[in-house]
Amino acid sequence: MKATVHVMLKQGVLDPQGEAVRHALGALGFDGVDSVRQGKVIELELAATDKAKAEAEVKEMCEKLLANTVIESYRVEIA
Repeated sequence: MKATVHVMLKQGVLDPQGEAVRHALGALGFDGVDSVRQGKVIELELAATDKAKAEAEVKEMCEKLLANTVIESYRVEIA
């Protein structure tokens, strides 16, 4: 079973990497980009066969390691 975790900074948290990307896009001639938020995607191959159990386990992984829940939010997809 495959799990995909999308981690993004919460709204209102300063995103210096996103701002650097927005600035670089403008320098390359891509005008009209008002804002960029940068995040990360983590893919996990799981041995679990029960979707609900796998999702609960991945959420626990996010809470303990994969996301800094003070400043980041995450979304889990199980396939």
